[in-house]
Amino acid sequence: MTNNIFTSDFEYVLPEHLIAQTPIEPRDHSRLMHLDRSLHTLTHHNFYDIGSLLREGDLLIVNNSRVLPARLIGTRAGTGGTVEVLLLHREGATRWRSLVKPGRRLREGSILNIGDSQIEILETCEDGTRIINLEDESLIYKSGLVPLPPYIKESLNDQERYQTVYSKKQGSAAAPTAGLHFTDSLLASLKQNGIRIAEVTLHIGLDTFRPVSVNSPKDHDIHSEYFELDESTCNEINEARQQGRRIICVGTTSVRVLEQAYALCESDGSTGLTPRSGWANLFILPGHKFGLVDGIITNFHLPKSTLLMLISAFAERDFILEAYHKAISLNYRFYSFGDAMLIT
Repeated sequence: MTNNIFTSDFEYVLPEHLIAQTPIEPRDHSRLMHLDRSLHTLTHHNFYDIGSLLREGDLLIVNNSRVLPARLIGTRAGTGGTVEVLLLHREGATRWRSLVKPGRRLREGSILNIGDSQIEILETCEDGTRIINLEDESLIYKSGLVPLPPYIKESLNDQERYQTVYSKKQGSAAAPTAGLHFTDSLLASLKQNGIRIAEVTLHIGLDTFRPVSVNSPKDHDIHSEYFELDESTCNEINEARQQGRRIICVGTTSVRVLEQAYALCESDGSTGLTPRSGWANLFILPGHKFGLVDGIITNFHLPKSTLLMLISAFAERDFILEAYHKAISLNYRFYSFGDAMLIT
């Protein structure tokens, strides 16, 4: 099927008022649509009822990456004009790949005053990003703001609301948003009912929001994101597989980690899943054979996005689009602060 798909196959029209601008409070009071692939049914719930849709022994895989307060606002030395820097990822000891505004005016050699520190622009890259020199990384935590997706226009009063309650490892430019629905009490309740939880790390880049612009997805240059899969989680996954228990990923980022690691283990002949770290660059499209994933908890994704293509690989594209159209008709909230679906 992969050779016969087109980017236009993943288009849908979303009314702008359904793009969630603020998070629901409490976190677990968002809505939840359950897609049952075997029965081809859609049912509607609240997220705090997810325990009734899971089974004792299910293993939830969560991404513990934490969003870096990577949005830095300051002034340009010499002119005093307002500038903005968005850190994407580290390229060296003090070198960071970044986006800058105003891009046309900020070239090599420009000095930016951020707080009581300075940043120098070292290089302009072909894709429009900049390599900057950031000597004092404490600046990030003293002056940085959590970056929100471009479709969110409202300001966020509580910066922690764009972090999962289990976030630990700093490094993402965007939140693993499927996990935003969980509260500490909901997680505790799931554990009490025999649901197991294990962690992976994948640091999300801003390319996660970039729609596919080429006609054929197979011509799209998929972004790479750094991941870590430790021994403890490998043991949990291997045990679940041996015992026939379901492995359910919280978010497409967790899916990427597991399927990337599975592919690497397959290629080097490893017995079972073994610890891994590196760059996830597996592009999951319809036709992909999932090696580890039995279910996905996910938000509603942008049209023509690699994330929508990923979940359309897990469930049939027509079934996913049917669910999206139903969600629109029922006024579900979309994207990062929106509602969720459980696909099993």
